Amino acid sequence: MNEDDPTRIGIIGAGAISQIVHLPIFVERHDVEVVALADTDVHKAETLSRRYGVPIVLDAEELLALDEIDAVVVCTPNHLHEEMAVEALGAGKHVLVERPLATTSEGAARVIEAAKASERVLSVGLPHRFRPEVIALRSFVLGEQMGDLYAVRASWLTRSTPMARSTWRHDPNIAGGGALIDLGIPALDLCMWTIDFPTVKRVTCVLAGPDAGVEYSATLFMETEEGLAITVEVSNRLFAGEDRYYMRVMGDDGSGSLPPLEIYKQVGGRPMDVTPRQPKPRGGENPYTNAYRRLLDDFVRQITGLRDVSLPVHQVGLMALIEAAYRSAKEGREVEL
Repeated sequence: MNEDDPTRIGIIGAGAISQIVHLPIFVERHDVEVVALADTDVHKAETLSRRYGVPIVLDAEELLALDEIDAVVVCTPNHLHEEMAVEALGAGKHVLVERPLATTSEGAARVIEAAKASERVLSVGLPHRFRPEVIALRSFVLGEQMGDLYAVRASWLTRSTPMARSTWRHDPNIAGGGALIDLGIPALDLCMWTIDFPTVKRVTCVLAGPDAGVEYSATLFMETEEGLAITVEVSNRLFAGEDRYYMRVMGDDGSGSLPPLEIYKQVGGRPMDVTPRQPKPRGGENPYTNAYRRLLDDFVRQITGLRDVSLPVHQVGLMALIEAAYRSAKEGREVEL
């Protein structure tokens, strides 16, 4: 691969995330070429290949064997993420995996080690890290401008939508869990990344609906070694007009929340609004796709050497917290780490 050559990408999985994000964003880039698409639903893959001008449709194993591909995007059901990522890295491909990196902490560690051994880029689909308001809030936290933190809270609630039939997300053997895996991972990562991944010493979790295959709600409480309280609430059964999510960080000298971004600091003994102005997404693009655009750009820049490679090593610890939460809910007790 020469410096001026486009990054050649293959996408495994033709589901919603590929259709909404990966295909439309990648195909408009001049420095990227989407070479191949794989999905078990060949008709869907062929339809998308015609829509986006992807020249090759084949199965996942054949895609990974293609010498014409530099990088692979894994958008399969959760239980295949670890296997596909390790295989792709072993084949010398750079890899972007949709969340979760793996369904266990052991599996996440295995993927990280495969990336180290192959000396290839490994990235995870966590677009909230690329939202300008999240970056701004994190900079205030890491700059200790809010004083000592004492509480962090996050909630990710999606509306209840009727379905004609169950999908793989309703099968715990495939999805790895319900709302705690699907919504809890990005909500928890948002909290932990913003406050720079402190060490958690105890976890308590309550689930709703686990007897019906997978849970539809999870409430998680954690305490760090420094005494910081972290609370995460997620549900895919919200009865409301629209999905809702928020995050709040509270310190003894200031606080911040989003959305929208609001940051207050104590100045001269009084709270003062110090919220920085935020850029608006271009062309009316929504914040979700704009954040994904930044994430995919970061992936390509790592591949081409325009940015230092940064492996998602914290995903191992994050999955350990998810495992502790499930154990707490199952055993009905607090779990110490």
